[in-house]
Amino acid sequence: MSQRAEEEALRLYKDAYEREKKKTRFLTGRLSDEEYTNLELEKKLATIKGSFLWRLSKPLRSLVHWVHRTKERVSRYGDLKGILRKLNAKGIERKARIQHGSASFPDPEEARRQRETKFDRNIKFSILVPLYNTPEKFLRQAVESVTAQTYAGWELCLADGSDAEHADVGRICREYMAKDDRIRYRKLRRNQGISGNTNACLDMATGEYIALFDHDDVLHPSVLYEYMKVICGKGADYIYCDEATFQGNKTIDDMITLHFKPDFAPDNLRANNYICHFSAFDRKLLECMPLFRSEFDGSQDHDMILRLTSRAKCVVHVPKLLYYWRSHAGSVASDINAKSYAIEAAKGAVAASLRAQGFDHFEITSTKAFETIFRIKYEIQGNPLVSIIIPNKDHLGDLQRCILSILEKSTYDHYEIIVVENNSVSDEIFEYYKKIQQNANIQVVTYEGEFNYSKINNLGVEHAKGEYILLLNNDTKVISLDWIEELLMYAQRRDVGAVGAKLYYEDRTIQHAGVVLGLGQHRTAGHSHYRVSSNNLGYMGRLCYAQNVMAVTGACLMMKKALFQELGGLDENFAVSLNDVDLCVRAWKAGYVNVFTPFAELYHFESISRGLDDTGEKAQRYDRESEAFRAKWKDLLVQGDPYYNPNFSLDRSDFALKI
Repeated sequence: MSQRAEEEALRLYKDAYEREKKKTRFLTGRLSDEEYTNLELEKKLATIKGSFLWRLSKPLRSLVHWVHRTKERVSRYGDLKGILRKLNAKGIERKARIQHGSASFPDPEEARRQRETKFDRNIKFSILVPLYNTPEKFLRQAVESVTAQTYAGWELCLADGSDAEHADVGRICREYMAKDDRIRYRKLRRNQGISGNTNACLDMATGEYIALFDHDDVLHPSVLYEYMKVICGKGADYIYCDEATFQGNKTIDDMITLHFKPDFAPDNLRANNYICHFSAFDRKLLECMPLFRSEFDGSQDHDMILRLTSRAKCVVHVPKLLYYWRSHAGSVASDINAKSYAIEAAKGAVAASLRAQGFDHFEITSTKAFETIFRIKYEIQGNPLVSIIIPNKDHLGDLQRCILSILEKSTYDHYEIIVVENNSVSDEIFEYYKKIQQNANIQVVTYEGEFNYSKINNLGVEHAKGEYILLLNNDTKVISLDWIEELLMYAQRRDVGAVGAKLYYEDRTIQHAGVVLGLGQHRTAGHSHYRVSSNNLGYMGRLCYAQNVMAVTGACLMMKKALFQELGGLDENFAVSLNDVDLCVRAWKAGYVNVFTPFAELYHFESISRGLDDTGEKAQRYDRESEAFRAKWKDLLVQGDPYYNPNFSLDRSDFALKI
């Protein structure tokens, strides 16, 4: 590098450093002011709460709060029809709990058919169960759920670390061994913890596939049969299923939570051990690798799943509820705080996995959903230019609000704004164009022709100088200061296609939190968690962590410019609708994952600019584009969105179960 180039690089570095210092001083000052105000308010509140009048008014306050909560609940469901829909959903959930419990067990005829099925491969599953002071009732239910399996190719490996006061554990195990020679038992000299005891089970195992089973849980009688189907049919080398927790001393039909999972999603798994039970995998994946590592006790399964799925060639999710996780005092299923060390172990497991995948600098923090559901912040590589492309026709107020929010709130400042003008007629908008172009980072380009969202954005990309493009609607407003960084940290990854943000309506209900393929009355695509309150955690905490989705909305979508062009840009046959979903599906088909992050937040005053598509010519045009989309992606729509469990209804966006 020449001296002149070095001096220029140093100047740019110093300029960037000074900008960051200035931002830091500003934000620190704001934080100090807010903290001081907070302290003052806390003092005033303490004075009020200590007064006689405050204590005297408690009954009245309780009544007011009840009225307010009731009003809020009613407004959430809109009207009487909304309330009835909610009650109906609860009824569906109750039916689903019955449907996925013991009622789902095969009847004698079906069980006979499964037992007599001949598979192409003769697989033995080694089911590993570490024992420690297991209550007799729980132990018998666990063992008998294995002996009831309709697929007979298994062995049960029991390693017992129980103390002397629980000698009955060994007696019960030997009782079952005498009845079935597929059951193997070893009494350990000392308790070695979860990892050590499970590794002792592995030493006993002779099967081609390893399966992990907790000592107090219950298996569905068809789980191994279902796993054999995907091993022989798809070549699966890592398999998992859906699961439920049930109340400790009751039956599996007394379910507390039903967890219906997506297919393999690497970003979900880093943020949340959604795979959990019932994991089974080809023993070859363990070559030169331990099963459990004691340093991650408490989250040893998360560590193991992260390592093995990164090696697996075919991870398959069986979308059936086949594992019942007992919740009782002291179990992680009951309360993560019962094993608080699991939180730090989980962070350590995720960190180890990230480092193994080549990430050197990152930050892992717990989210409000749960202590072991994480927010991961990746380091931004370099200082790449981001080209923000905003289509616009008239609507001066909307465009002003959008651009002003970008300029005032964005902490990432290496961006350009490209407004793509499309047939505006008002003089005021052209005056505004002149004004904003005094900023060297803003330009206006003109698209001529009738409205075509795809063509307009494709033109904007042609003029973009940035390494990354950010498609943005003019009816949006920035909320998160670091919204660009939150999108960019994912868009920079080699495996990521499109990245989308969490968008709200003006009333702070959710407009976008990822797109589900096939959702909605047109069976094309729809937004998940639509119209849910902004403080809602989402289904199984899914509104609280970055995750893989089939698609994100083009109202706020970031992608590498090179990838956008490689994919051919937005399909101009989709003039208004579904072009963004189509782009994301093409990225997914090309081997990329798409990411929704809830940590980039904006308002989206949807359809302010061009109106809704529910009447007249617009409705007809939407129907035509929907039909074209269904024809183009027919096979994928039949298969279903891999990130949306087929047990969920496609008529609702709130993860309601279908029955």
